Amino acid sequence: MNNPSESRDWSADGRSVDVPREYPAERRGYLRFFYRGWRPTRLGRIWSRAYAWVTALGLLPSSLLTLQVRSERTGRLSSTVLVVATHHGQRYLVSMLGDGSEWVRNVRAAGGRVLIKRGRSHSVVLTEIPPEQRAPILKAWSQIASSGRQHLRVPRDAAIAAFAAIAADYPVFRIDPAV
Repeated sequence: MNNPSESRDWSADGRSVDVPREYPAERRGYLRFFYRGWRPTRLGRIWSRAYAWVTALGLLPSSLLTLQVRSERTGRLSSTVLVVATHHGQRYLVSMLGDGSEWVRNVRAAGGRVLIKRGRSHSVVLTEIPPEQRAPILKAWSQIASSGRQHLRVPRDAAIAAFAAIAADYPVFRIDPAV
């Protein structure tokens, strides 16, 4: 059940069942035009492509980078803008849309070998962090990801325990140098 669009509930006969979970971004103003049901809308995909291009040029804050990875479906290089969180001197990427995010599936299919771009491209390896170690990283990410934090089900000033409760739903990857 690592899909943030579902949560566990119990049926009348005592069996565990998946139920739809509310998507926090749909409650907030303009974000509902960019995301629906834990997926980007057509407008969201167009905006993301344009934003990735500008970020890759290095024109936006250094907390943003463009992740480039081959699509497991088409084989084409796809670009996504992500917020980089720093925790204990390490840099991390967080999937605000959970396991269903296309970039997460592509990174896993590529064995973590990707390019990150801010002016120039750099080959790196993304190492997935186990859910039990994600909470402090998610909290650090929520402090700097101003629009991204609206995709979380906890406020940015919540205790680490609240982030631990949702950690399994939000993949986190450490950025390591490629060898």
